[in-house]
Amino acid sequence: MNGATLTRADLCEAVHEEVGLTRQDCAGLVERTLDLVANALEDGETVKLSGFGVFQVRSKRARMGRNPKTGEPAEIEPRRVIGFRASQVMKARVERALAK
Repeated sequence: MNGATLTRADLCEAVHEEVGLTRQDCAGLVERTLDLVANALEDGETVKLSGFGVFQVRSKRARMGRNPKTGEPAEIEPRRVIGFRASQVMKARVERALAK
């Protein structure tokens, strides 16, 4: 897990090293976990990972915006977006890491 981006392969390798399952089983475990999170969000549910944070689907209403190229007013359609709020535990960990 060295580098600027944590990938699925990095997660699989970390699970493999920590738990000792085969790499194929670890890949399946990571995929299944991510699928469960994605399916819950698709259904509009909130996903809370204790000590990590909360993923939540929010509905945004229609509103007027501007076309950045032309400056003309344009209506922005209503949509659903995913928000993430880090837990206090995660915020503290990041703050400690940045202080080093």
